[in-house]
Amino acid sequence: MSKQTIGIFVGSLRKDSFSRAVANYFVSNAPKDVDFKVLEIGQLPMYNQDLDGAPPAEWVKFREQIKPLDGVLFVTPEHNRSFPAALKNALDVASRPYGASVWNGKPGGVVSVSPGALGGFGANHHLRQVLTFLNVLTLQQPEAYVGNIMASLDAHGVVADDKLKGFLKQYQEALIQWVALVNAGK
Repeated sequence: MSKQTIGIFVGSLRKDSFSRAVANYFVSNAPKDVDFKVLEIGQLPMYNQDLDGAPPAEWVKFREQIKPLDGVLFVTPEHNRSFPAALKNALDVASRPYGASVWNGKPGGVVSVSPGALGGFGANHHLRQVLTFLNVLTLQQPEAYVGNIMASLDAHGVVADDKLKGFLKQYQEALIQWVALVNAGK
């Protein structure tokens, strides 16, 4: 089997965000036959249907980056019991124009991250609702709500807690298997 490529979309635009720390963990701990890579979303102009006829270069580039991916992973904080606007914009940009969504049929996963105890439960489920409409075939188990994240990072913002590392490894393995399973059926 050829090397899998799984794109990671980080919902937080903050340079040292907790979500980015978790995304970086996936990138740096990927097995040799899988390439996890973060695709940036902060540079995307807001989606506006009026621009579909002559889309901004950033939209075109972003859509082209997603097309060849074997799978997708969304790592997001919770903002007001939902996921951030930047991530919603990225979903909209890559799902348009109508009928040309590059998300369609991609296997994916969701990890929500929070300093609070609930681990971004609201963001996780709201994002899953949108992904269902976009036909992203989302991994159901294990669910990934990473709460109290600040206690799991070292002074440099790197995942250091062994319990969290073990869970993220388990989630990563499940996602890799899910991506392979979905793609084997295509």
